[in-house]
Amino acid sequence: MFNAMVVNKDDEGNISAGVEQISEAQLPEGNVTVAVEYSTVNYKDGLCLGPGAGLVKTYPHVPGIDFAGTVESSDDPRYSVGDKVVLTGWRVGEIHWGGYAQKARVNADWLVALPDGLSTKDAMAIGTAGLSSMLGVLALEDAGLTPETDKPVLVTGASGGVGSVAVALLSKLGYQVAAVTGRPETADYLTSLGATQIVPRADIAEAIKKPLESESWAGCIDAVGGEMLARVIGQIAYNGAIAAIGNSGGAAVPANVMPFLLRGVKLIGIDSARQSYEGRLRAWSRLATDLDKSKLEDIIDIAKLSDLPALGKAVLKGELKGRVVIDVNSL
Repeated sequence: MFNAMVVNKDDEGNISAGVEQISEAQLPEGNVTVAVEYSTVNYKDGLCLGPGAGLVKTYPHVPGIDFAGTVESSDDPRYSVGDKVVLTGWRVGEIHWGGYAQKARVNADWLVALPDGLSTKDAMAIGTAGLSSMLGVLALEDAGLTPETDKPVLVTGASGGVGSVAVALLSKLGYQVAAVTGRPETADYLTSLGATQIVPRADIAEAIKKPLESESWAGCIDAVGGEMLARVIGQIAYNGAIAAIGNSGGAAVPANVMPFLLRGVKLIGIDSARQSYEGRLRAWSRLATDLDKSKLEDIIDIAKLSDLPALGKAVLKGELKGRVVIDVNSL
């Protein structure tokens, strides 16, 4: 038997979550069993710990959309007992039991072996949010952006999980980084991660006045979406690009086509949930070499398994800063 954060739904439809002991026989099908060491708290986890918002199909359920740990048993030749692995995406923690348990059983195709230089704790300090950030940086690079640009790269939602890692990554790679935040108290935190400019959210979120504004940013990693993304599109420099990750600010983007037609702005959607194995391996390998791992201690807070119900509510309210890492072996 081992501990897990289990979400239950009663006959009246009421949702409850708490630490329970479950057995390995209860785990879903898969050809690799992992002794989980760390998971994280993401926006989807907050939804799954509560009403589910359509993400959870069956109860009882174990959330946790990412995890890192050690292979305990494997029927796949790519993984041996003792290997350190990380998993993000594939609807783990939504329709397949996830990382909020001391053991997980999954499909081997969903895993990636941790590259040298990254511990399981590091991997979850990075997590799904950090992987998404790296995919965003790679997308900007593939679109032609280099650190030699004379304009900053904008990061929206900079004090959150995606934004924090994006700021640290871009800074380490040599970019000027303008960090957008609606929380003035996080300015010192963002500066410590490498931001060269702090931009109040109100300055970006105000109503669009004209389709094309001054070319202020070489590119953007956007973790908000909605009207803020629409405003940013008109401020991107000629041939610049935006990597859009998430839509906490809304799915509707009331944008004009002029920036795309007259400035050649590229809007690139990033979805880390079903990245190819090669894409995930490329991103994790770059994270191992390009992220200043000393910054990870500034980004993370370590929490216990039993803290999750409260943390799930906090992440939905936008109250968490940086990355909250769950030590699943701590109650």
